[in-house]
Amino acid sequence: MISQDNRNVIISAPQLRHFTTQVFEYFDVPHQDAVRAADVLAYSDEHGIDSHGVARLKTYYDLLKAGRINPRPEIRIVRERASVATVDGDNGLGLVVGPQCMEIAMRKAQEHGSGWISVCNTNHYGAAGYYPVMALQEDLIGISMTNTTKGVAPFNGAEKMLGTNPVAIAFPGLHEPPVVIDFASSAVSYGKVEIAKRKGQSIPDGWCIDKEGYATTQPADMIEGGALLPLGGSEMGSGHKGYCLASMVDILSAVLSGANWGPFAVPFAIHVAPSERQVGKGIGHFFGALDIDGFRDKQEFKQDIDEWIRTMRATRPLPGTEGVLIPGDPERQAYQVRMQAGIPVDKEVAASLRVIAEETGIDIHL
Repeated sequence: MISQDNRNVIISAPQLRHFTTQVFEYFDVPHQDAVRAADVLAYSDEHGIDSHGVARLKTYYDLLKAGRINPRPEIRIVRERASVATVDGDNGLGLVVGPQCMEIAMRKAQEHGSGWISVCNTNHYGAAGYYPVMALQEDLIGISMTNTTKGVAPFNGAEKMLGTNPVAIAFPGLHEPPVVIDFASSAVSYGKVEIAKRKGQSIPDGWCIDKEGYATTQPADMIEGGALLPLGGSEMGSGHKGYCLASMVDILSAVLSGANWGPFAVPFAIHVAPSERQVGKGIGHFFGALDIDGFRDKQEFKQDIDEWIRTMRATRPLPGTEGVLIPGDPERQAYQVRMQAGIPVDKEVAASLRVIAEETGIDIHL
């Protein structure tokens, strides 16, 4: 099913998954890995996270085409103790390396009560929230974070030194839906600035600075030499807190694993050359899983999560708003709509998919 509105091409979720899987297989990614990689991207598109789904497919395509990603990595544990390990992703797709490492963390949690995996020699792994959701399927608490290409100025800095460095964690409920927390440590993700630029829209004050270090509301000013601000933005917004979060993610994901940290993180872009100085291998991820039964009775915990959710939902709403949402609600709402109505794909993104289809001969009928 494909239709169009004024700004988007509407594509059915199964069709988008099928096309994405075939694109990865085109580059000799094994079938099961290709299905998993497509699933990670589909999670974003199906849950309304438009910055991390097929909008990124052309970049993966270009990097695979240029031989800058290994389609058949030998993912291996290089250092290990009972509940912790460091994994070398062999420069494989982050969309493949990430799920395998999350599975290792989950196995360790089931055996030892918790599992913690730091990963080097990998690349962009999609939406951080995908991985804690994996843990929910085993009634575990899941945690995920990754460092990313430099794009964010440290607090009081005027140049890019850190990535958007997201953090995600998920808690299972009993009858209520899970609490799924997923956010960038920057004021906004880079993808949202890209979306605003594609739509010809300005961006809110406090998101970005230009190349001179001054605040801007124009996406191009940030993209062309500027920087994102840390979560909180300026001193008035407590931007030091976002900077501290980004630092934590950078250290756990990259310094701990032996990946490139800070401004040396490998760019997720075909047209940007890696830094001449490499302080590690690839970029890094960090995954965690916790066995609830090691802390308290699992059923009682999940009952209390339900009560926590109901209490938050019962909060008196701020005037002019629809009231308090639970982390994960917007994505669940988007999923309900999109699985019925299809995925709205921006026309520029659709054009990039058309280029892939023409070059590979994979049919998508755009």
